[in-house]
Amino acid sequence: MIDRGQTAEALKQLDTLAAQQPVPAGINRLRGLAFYSLNEFTEADTAFASALKDDPQDLEAEQLRGLTLFRLGRSADAIPLLEAASHWTPHTKVDPSYVLALCYLDTRQYDKARGALAAQYGFAPESASAYLLAARFLFRREYLPIAQQYAEKALEIDPQLPLAHELLGEIALAGEHLDIAIAEFEKEQGRNPLEGSIYDRLGDAYTREGDYTKALQSLQRAILLEPTSTGPYILLGKVYLRQQDPASAVMYLERAEKMDPNNYMTHSLLGQAYRGLGRAQDASRETQISEKIQAAGEPRLEPVH
Repeated sequence: MIDRGQTAEALKQLDTLAAQQPVPAGINRLRGLAFYSLNEFTEADTAFASALKDDPQDLEAEQLRGLTLFRLGRSADAIPLLEAASHWTPHTKVDPSYVLALCYLDTRQYDKARGALAAQYGFAPESASAYLLAARFLFRREYLPIAQQYAEKALEIDPQLPLAHELLGEIALAGEHLDIAIAEFEKEQGRNPLEGSIYDRLGDAYTREGDYTKALQSLQRAILLEPTSTGPYILLGKVYLRQQDPASAVMYLERAEKMDPNNYMTHSLLGQAYRGLGRAQDASRETQISEKIQAAGEPRLEPVH
C-alpha cells in the first residue's frame, strides 16, 4: 500500500497492529517507512528507533533511520547508522554510500567523503577518479578551496585525466578568476575537443570577460556539438543583447524557450530582447512569466500550528 501511494490508509492499519502486545515483528519499520514517504521525518525517526530496539539487526531499519536523520539535518547522528549499513539490500531505495558521503561533507570529513563516493562508483579511494569525483561534489556544495585541492590532486595522480581541467575552470569561473578559467577550459579543449560543454563554459568565460567575438565562436561550436542543450542558446542571447542586437538574441532565446519553457532566465532575457525590438506587449508577458517562475521556486516558510 505504501508503494502504491496509499500511505494514509496503510498507517491506519499499522497503528492498529502497533497497539498489539507484543508488537508484531516489522510493524515499527513499516510505520517508519510510511512516515518517511510522507516527509514526516520526526515521526519516522521515532518509528525506526523503535524498530531497532525491537531488532538491533534490522539492516533496513538501520539504513532508513540513517537516511531520516540526514533529512532532519542531523548528519553527525546519521553517520554511524549509515556506516554500519552502507551496502545495498533488496529494499534499498537511495544509495546509502551517497548519503553517507553527503553526511561526511556536512561534517567536513572530506577524505571519508571521497572514500564513500569512490565506493559508490567502484573506484579505488586513492585513485585520480576518486579525487575528481569528490572534487565535483565539493564544487556543487560550494566548498571551492577543497574542491580545487582535490581536482589538482587528481591531475597530479593522472595528468591526462579527462574533465579535470574543466572542473578547475568551473571553480575559477565561480570565483570570477576569468583568466585562469579560460586557461583551464582551453587545456580541456585540447584534450577533449568534442566535448560540447567545454565550448559552452568557454563561451561563458569570454562573455564575462567582454570578448564577445570569442564568446560567439565558442557558443556556436557548443551548439553544433550539443544541439539539445539550452545553455549555449541562452548565452548567445545574452551576448547578442550586450551587442545591441535584439533580433539575433530573440532567435536563439526563442529556441531555448521551446526546449525548456520553465527557465526563468530565458524569459527574462526574452523580455529584454522584445523590449529592444519595440514589442512592449511581448516584453511584458515574458517578464511576468520570468517573475512567476522565480516566485514558484522560492522557499516558503510554513505556518506553525
